Amino acid sequence: MKRADRSFAVRRARWAGAAALLLQAAAVFAAAEPAPLQLRWEPTKIAVAGAGTQRSSEAAFVLTNRDAEPLPAAGWAIWFDCLADVATGRISGHAQIERVNGGLFRLRPIAGFKALAPGESVRFTLIHPAVMFNADKAPKAPYFVRDAAVEVGHPIADYRVVLPKLADQVDPNASERSPPADAAEMFEHNRIITDVAEADLPPVFPTPRRFRRGKGRLVWSAPPRIEADAALADEVEFARTLLAPYFAADAHGGAKEPALTLRIGKVNGEDSTEAYELSVDPARGVRITGNTAMGVAHGVQSLRDLLPLQRKPGGAVALGAITLVDAPRFAYRGLMFDVARNFQDKRTILRLLDLMARYKLNKFHFHLTDDEGWRLEIAGLPELTSFGARRGHTTNEAEHLFPAFGSGADVDDAHGSGHYTRADYIEILKYAVARHIEVIPEIEMPGHARAAIKAMAYRARRAARAGGADANALLLTDPGDKSVYASAQLYADNVMDPGLESTYAFIERVVADLVAMHKEAGTPLVTLHVGGDEVPKGVWEHSPAVQKLMQARHLDSIAQVWDVFYDRVDRILRAHGLAVAGWEELGARQTTLRGRSKLIPNPAFVQRGFTLQVWNNLGGAEDLAYRLANAGYDVVLSPATNLYADMAYSRDPEEPGMNWAAYADLDNVHDFIPFDSTRKDVTDATPVPGRDGLTEYGQRHIRGIEATLFGETLRDTARIDYLLMPRLLGSAELGWAADPAWTREADPARAARAHAMAWSAFVNQIGKRVLPRLDIEQAGVAYRIPSPGLKRVGDEVQVNMQIPGFTLRYRSDGGEPDADSPVVSGPLREHGTLRVAAFDAGGRRGRSSRVDVP
Repeated sequence: MKRADRSFAVRRARWAGAAALLLQAAAVFAAAEPAPLQLRWEPTKIAVAGAGTQRSSEAAFVLTNRDAEPLPAAGWAIWFDCLADVATGRISGHAQIERVNGGLFRLRPIAGFKALAPGESVRFTLIHPAVMFNADKAPKAPYFVRDAAVEVGHPIADYRVVLPKLADQVDPNASERSPPADAAEMFEHNRIITDVAEADLPPVFPTPRRFRRGKGRLVWSAPPRIEADAALADEVEFARTLLAPYFAADAHGGAKEPALTLRIGKVNGEDSTEAYELSVDPARGVRITGNTAMGVAHGVQSLRDLLPLQRKPGGAVALGAITLVDAPRFAYRGLMFDVARNFQDKRTILRLLDLMARYKLNKFHFHLTDDEGWRLEIAGLPELTSFGARRGHTTNEAEHLFPAFGSGADVDDAHGSGHYTRADYIEILKYAVARHIEVIPEIEMPGHARAAIKAMAYRARRAARAGGADANALLLTDPGDKSVYASAQLYADNVMDPGLESTYAFIERVVADLVAMHKEAGTPLVTLHVGGDEVPKGVWEHSPAVQKLMQARHLDSIAQVWDVFYDRVDRILRAHGLAVAGWEELGARQTTLRGRSKLIPNPAFVQRGFTLQVWNNLGGAEDLAYRLANAGYDVVLSPATNLYADMAYSRDPEEPGMNWAAYADLDNVHDFIPFDSTRKDVTDATPVPGRDGLTEYGQRHIRGIEATLFGETLRDTARIDYLLMPRLLGSAELGWAADPAWTREADPARAARAHAMAWSAFVNQIGKRVLPRLDIEQAGVAYRIPSPGLKRVGDEVQVNMQIPGFTLRYRSDGGEPDADSPVVSGPLREHGTLRVAAFDAGGRRGRSSRVDVP
């Protein structure tokens, strides 16, 4: 039989359910063979209920049979995951929705569903408890499963998402501060931006503490000799690499060229270990002095900004005379990057570290574990990666985790499955330390621990089958626990049990191996981030192990169990010489005030030296970071409405990302004021009644800021770039530079004018210098290019841009502009459907804006 005929026979048997031919099907078709179906999702009714009532929306799944045989009336299901959640139960179209676990669902036909003939379609209505949609909120990675071969998932390759129109996106939480979404809104929002001449911009990025321009120019006609202290080998190599593209490949340094001198020494007036002084003298050359090697490295990065943007090998390099004295505002300037939800390979991590070093960020918070994945090899615990780092279709998680976040049926999906070997992790550590970046690994506990919990249960099952006496030695949950809870991601089984000694044995094993890997890399582990966030109500209430613990310790509440757990964790870390960091819940306690839930500082750990990373600045918790700092906790600021880079830029359905906290455009990052975020408005310093401000004592406990990028939607590098850049530049400026003058201006009108000047300078700096240099020196970073603002004024269309420096091109026939389209040089006076888009120097285009002119 020919393969085509055999395939047809097997497919026919698959639908009919004949047992013998189903066995043949298993032999012929791989699990990844696409199902002969088309599935389309489209919102049909975006409903916004009144305040205080449940909001929900309707959408449709339209299923079309693309096979030559009917789709049976029963015996199959469609599995999918969905960030927007889906109401379970019977739905129209004679089907029902079942929750498998967390955000994973399956749709099954029920009585009344009729076999679907070839070419026919059926419509199912879904109810989503959400009102704002984009491609990331739609169901993802659907696949088809037959009851007769229930362990095989067939992807539905022809899956289409129809997004709602922008006009239908009604944001129930919108305010005048919400980022603009359409062309007219963007135009109005951009009106305060003025053009700033390059000569009037700060000479380096982030904005330096102080600088003075001199007279004359230094000229290098050949690579300069580099004179440096012996401890600066990495900085010397970096400087050589930086200068190499400006000279011919066979060029040799000349003794007559003014030298580049790198030294460790006291920087005048600056105590920071990262402080540096950079001087360009036409006769004496370039001298960079740092309080430490880290300061020298920052100085070399600043030298990069002073070099000509255009590199012409064989030419000469001219630098204007200047002296800079610079140091960061905060000692902690971080980026949290999540590889647990969707795995990212080592190359992606090294690329991120290069970006961080370029913009003088110094803490890489490596989110390695979560409910959906454990991404690091740990000696002696192979199940953490052989089970906990793998996702794919399964009915019982016997060998790996369920799919999540678009990973689908395929267990070999590169983002659903994957981990770093010990060698990978050590290489990452060495790469980071050479760039003066501290890696802070995060091991989530006790919540967000589902991958670890399931991996250790898998280990216990295998050990029990093998007759192992210590099968439960590292078990993380009590088999007798009947507690009922649902986590933020709707898991009912993702929290470690603090009543089990095996929980602490597991933590000790993991911590000891992390310490060993850092030691092998030559960069001792200093701080471990232990998570601590989003432990749901109801946990441990019916755990026999916890009940026994409470009796032994005379505890009268579950809240006290939390304190016992983190006391043990702190002691484990202290034994290894490690400091504890965690999300704010680590140092907070839940209580009620006037009948409403409220977080307050937990006095139990104030004196332990814990560092709390505070993300929650939402309803009722706007001042939580300040209250914790005022109580004596060290705090890193990561406000979700400003510094969460996984948030969508606006409500536009075409914009990817999340929106549970806010929409966050570049100015939301820029306008965050670390020491005064409870003011009435950006340019109105009047305190909001009922919110605590930051005391002088509390200010001393603000360690710095950290941008975060969680991985639920990160399934390619371009998406990482788009969400992270240019918002990471705003975080870099916040962490390094002093507060601009507008933050200290009491008069709102004067503050607004000063704010407009500061915002204009910032966007001109990144548009005319920072991003063009990135395009040349680290090509391939697909940062977000904003859409232009458009406004009809009489017979013309005015155009403006959030970030100056891009080339704007247009078409008037409704088509997308390309590199050959006319350049916008002023107001447009054409009729038709105008589309305008921004292009970078390499011809890469941002999303276009549209306006209709009759």
